[in-house]
Amino acid sequence: MSVIAHRGFAGIHPENTVAAVEASVADERTAAIEVDVMPTADGKVVVFHDDTLSRVTNAPKPVSETKIWELPYERIAGYSVLGTTQSVPLLRDVLAAVPAGVDVNIELKNPGCEELRFAEALDGSALDASIDRWREFVGRVLDIAADFGTDLLVSSFYEGALAATRTLDPSVSVASVFYDSVDTGVALSRRYDVEAIHVPWNMVATTVQGADSPPVMDSISDAELIERAHNAGWLINAWTVKTWHQAAELQRAGVDGLIADYPGICMGHHSPSEFTPSSPS
Repeated sequence: MSVIAHRGFAGIHPENTVAAVEASVADERTAAIEVDVMPTADGKVVVFHDDTLSRVTNAPKPVSETKIWELPYERIAGYSVLGTTQSVPLLRDVLAAVPAGVDVNIELKNPGCEELRFAEALDGSALDASIDRWREFVGRVLDIAADFGTDLLVSSFYEGALAATRTLDPSVSVASVFYDSVDTGVALSRRYDVEAIHVPWNMVATTVQGADSPPVMDSISDAELIERAHNAGWLINAWTVKTWHQAAELQRAGVDGLIADYPGICMGHHSPSEFTPSSPS
């Protein structure tokens, strides 16, 4: 089971920064790197998760409350990420820190607008409009990745992003990101002939709960979802794994990868049974 460094192992490194990626790729437990991307007002592609700088940087108001895509890169680059010396990086700088042979999962977060349909299957004019919103930005991302010869997996919650990727370069591997509906996720995965699906961890580890569990509305067993994925030829990766208990349940269920905040999430690949109390004699 592979461990994918979520935002460069955000649990121990300043997320989505060059330093996080450098540290993650140097860790032998890392199978791949996952980062998020969105555009700036001047056409750059930055590695960043949120719509604004407010949560993870020391940018002052009103900069911190302005959408990333409404700011030129020079207004973004000078601020500290999570109190470190790291700043919000360009995608080019992050990919330059990834050695050959390390896979990169780029999650397409936003093309630079607010008129998006999150985790929905679209048709007709709604789908056409969504593809149009994503096409230019996706093209920039793919061009940058091509310059580095990156082993690339592109993922997104948004159908327009998946469709634009398939249209612009059918050779690029694609993953659909599930949210609350298995049925919607499966439908999009079939529609775009994906290589992988990225599901909330509690769509699979259904016996483990937590306060931050993503919502899951459909009634489906974990075994059925994994069987569907593998029968379709899809890798199934679970997000975002934060504890060894979640990791152990996911490993037992049969997922292929963990999109994790910590590199040691598998606890040295111990079996869950090793931590089960023995019966009194």
